[in-house]
Amino acid sequence: MSHPATPVPPSDGPARAQCPYCGVGCGLEMKPPGAAAAGGGEAIWTARGDRHHPSSLGQVCVKGATVGETLHRNRLTTPLYRQRTDQPFAPISWDRAFDLLEAQVRRTLAEKGPSGIAMYGSGQFQTEDYYVANKLIKGALGSNNFDANSRLCMSSAVSGYVRSFGSDGPPCCYDDLDQADTVLLIGTNTAECHPVLFQRLLKRKRRQKQDLQIVVVDPRATATSDAADLHLAIRPGTDLALLHGLGHLLLERGGVDRAYVQASTEGFDVLAQLWAAWTPEKVSRFCGIEERQLHQLADRWVASPAVLSLWSMGVNQSVEGTATVAGIINLHLVSGQIGRPGAGPFSLTGQPNAMGGREAGGLARLLPGYRYVTDAGHRAELERHWGLDSGAIAPESGLTVWEQIEAMERDALGLWWVAATNPLVSLPWLDRVRAAVARCPMVVLNEAYAGTETAAISHLVLPSAQWSEKAGVMTNSERRVTHCPAFRAPPGEARADWAIFAELGRRLGFEEQFRYGSSAEVFAEFVAITSGRLCDLSGLSHGFLHEHGPQQWPFPAGTPPGGGAPRLHTSGRFPTASGRARLISEQPMGLGEPPDDDYPLVLTVGRYLEQWHTMTRTAHVERLLRPHAAPLLEVNPVDARTHGLVDAGRAEVVSRRGAVTATVQITERIRQGTVFLPMHWGASQEQACEANRLMHDLGCPISQQPELKAAAVTLKPIAAPSRARLSNSGDHPGLRSDLKS
Repeated sequence: MSHPATPVPPSDGPARAQCPYCGVGCGLEMKPPGAAAAGGGEAIWTARGDRHHPSSLGQVCVKGATVGETLHRNRLTTPLYRQRTDQPFAPISWDRAFDLLEAQVRRTLAEKGPSGIAMYGSGQFQTEDYYVANKLIKGALGSNNFDANSRLCMSSAVSGYVRSFGSDGPPCCYDDLDQADTVLLIGTNTAECHPVLFQRLLKRKRRQKQDLQIVVVDPRATATSDAADLHLAIRPGTDLALLHGLGHLLLERGGVDRAYVQASTEGFDVLAQLWAAWTPEKVSRFCGIEERQLHQLADRWVASPAVLSLWSMGVNQSVEGTATVAGIINLHLVSGQIGRPGAGPFSLTGQPNAMGGREAGGLARLLPGYRYVTDAGHRAELERHWGLDSGAIAPESGLTVWEQIEAMERDALGLWWVAATNPLVSLPWLDRVRAAVARCPMVVLNEAYAGTETAAISHLVLPSAQWSEKAGVMTNSERRVTHCPAFRAPPGEARADWAIFAELGRRLGFEEQFRYGSSAEVFAEFVAITSGRLCDLSGLSHGFLHEHGPQQWPFPAGTPPGGGAPRLHTSGRFPTASGRARLISEQPMGLGEPPDDDYPLVLTVGRYLEQWHTMTRTAHVERLLRPHAAPLLEVNPVDARTHGLVDAGRAEVVSRRGAVTATVQITERIRQGTVFLPMHWGASQEQACEANRLMHDLGCPISQQPELKAAAVTLKPIAAPSRARLSNSGDHPGLRSDLKS
């Protein structure tokens, strides 16, 4: 079967889709290029917020507003191949590309078995891409070595929800932002990472100042903390201790909902004993905050009928990420702050379809429909659904992305296939990653954009049709599923990722399993296997979503439009063996790599509002580069004096694994002992600053999520000062002015 026909862009007005950037999942209206393009000008689609999309109500941030400028620039248009990475790429045909792929798959299966094949996917996938990739790798090839960059993003949240509730699935919705009395933002710079949600909070705060209290927990002062009623600038790695200290005060102040605890939870006595040991004095010393701040937080929690907790990478990217997620959930369960309007523990997803990936089995231990590869019944269900022999799916969890790197170090992989992500910027300890990947016989990359850092270590590069050029669905942080149409033609010979995977599946002999004529057929097959699961999407189809707009799951067959559940666990019953939520009791571990005499500072990394991940899209939009033309190293004045640094000068940041250089920004807005770098700039950028070269490989033992938020470093001044004019202002251009309504 040939790959599906090229989509024809609509001619009757704007196309509606979900924004391809963060997990907020804002609705966009994309307007076709106008007269300028027809007259020979640049063919740019223009974006504006979709007022009909229930998640964003017409708002869009500066990245979403400029996404049309990224669709045609710097695109890959034909397959590229080289036998060795020290050779230049040469264009080849798709037939030749598939011949190479098929041969390497068969060679690897013969020499190393299924475990010698690994794929690393992406929250940039649409759900159909995720599903077909999992069916190919875990089903047809018998390797569970499919992981995705959600491992770096949300795997601690997934593990935390599963351990506490018995299943993944954020229990809250965006409407809760409008109904909460207290909002706790912990480990999230929401203003820059999820700006439309933050603006929703700010608008409400301006209208109802006394009805909404905002609490921010972050070692840095940010645009998020600027809006807070209370900012706790804790020492990095002490979040869990802070949560235990809050629990201590809930016990003291009658903040426990005894009836709910008795009816809906288990493990309270052990947790109460743990909380009792974390006194305000102990927490104050451990976290580096004043006792009165902890008391203020407890006062607000106890007095609030509805508390909403939001978190993201600052919690998840930690050696105790899953434990900290459980710490947040514990507080909500014990105080009964869950399953009702304005209340609950709400993880903010980092990528536009990381939630869809979780639904489709997009991590090494998962199968579609919130199933697990280690469960014999779950494997059997998928084998029947996929028309495969019994035992086709391996019973062991596959390799996480870091385990894939380690496998390449010992020559255990014959094929590493990367798709829609750029791990040669985003993974930790990048020098080690490069050395490991260099040992792999074939590295394949599905990519939309030319010249990425991962292309530099690849043998075969396949041009991918991206969002806007292929039809599919994405699910945002509030479990809302949006149909995204193909509203423009892919450049050159680019193909949808799912179609690439399906073509290889057919060439390997699985013709019936991968006989798809459209992504709508893929989606229909996927949603059928979710029936009866917590993430039931069986009532959805491309046609239904196109006609009725975005819908929240659970959405079983027969559900009317708009009938999905805005909140989970509203009955106080949970999908555990006992029907009760589990209260998890774990002692704080602190940082995986604490500072010492040789490396006395903690480096933390994060994002700028205008940039996205590793800049493969956003680096090509001039407007997005203006506010931050280069990465800045934020340093407290005391640390700057200690290390001989000057404002606007250059510094070398050194860890046990490497060193990078950056321009210094001396600021009181970061606590002493902590420094900050943005994570966007990789080796291919003019202002290269590979922050993740400095990061270690330690991660959460449960979620396997790397601790990308903290590493021990030291600073050294570099003689030549930068002439760049820097601003110490906390204001962020574009944060407010680029929100459309």
